[in-house]
Amino acid sequence: MPSRQNVQDTHISERLRTLHGALIDLVGAMNRPQNDAQMVREAGISLDRALFPLLVGIERRGPIGVVDLADRVGRDYTTVSRQVAKLESLGLVERKSAEADRRVREAVVTPKGKAMTDAVDAARDRMGRAIFATWEERDMEELVRLMRKFADDVDGRDS
Repeated sequence: MPSRQNVQDTHISERLRTLHGALIDLVGAMNRPQNDAQMVREAGISLDRALFPLLVGIERRGPIGVVDLADRVGRDYTTVSRQVAKLESLGLVERKSAEADRRVREAVVTPKGKAMTDAVDAARDRMGRAIFATWEERDMEELVRLMRKFADDVDGRDS
C-alpha cells in the first residue's frame, strides 16, 4: 500500500503540472504580438510593438540598466540597448548615470513616456474589466492576492 506521503506528493505534482500549464498558456497569450498591437491600438498611441513592453518595463522598474531590462524581457542586451536608444530618440525615456555606479547608465521614463504608459494602463484597465466582468469580487481579490504572493516568491522577494 502506498504511503500517505507518496499520495500527497503525487497530488502536489499534479497541481504543479496544472499550474505550470496555466502559466505557459498565460505567458503565451501575453507574448502574442497581436495582443500588444491591440493594447497599443486601445491606448490610442503610436509605438512600435517591440518598444511597447520595454517602455512599460522602464516605467515600472526604472531607473533600470539595459542588462537588467534585457534579462527581464528575455531579449539580447545589444538588441535592447538599440531599442532603448530608439525610445530615447522618441523622447519617451532618458538615460542617466546610476547613483550607485556612475559608469552604469540607467533608463528612466520621461513625462512624455509616462503619459504614454498612463494611456496603456487605462487601456489595460478597460480590457481587464471585460475579462473579469463575470467574476465574483472575492474571486478577483483572491486571484490578485495569490498572484502577487506567487510572483514575489518566484522572484525571491518578501512582500
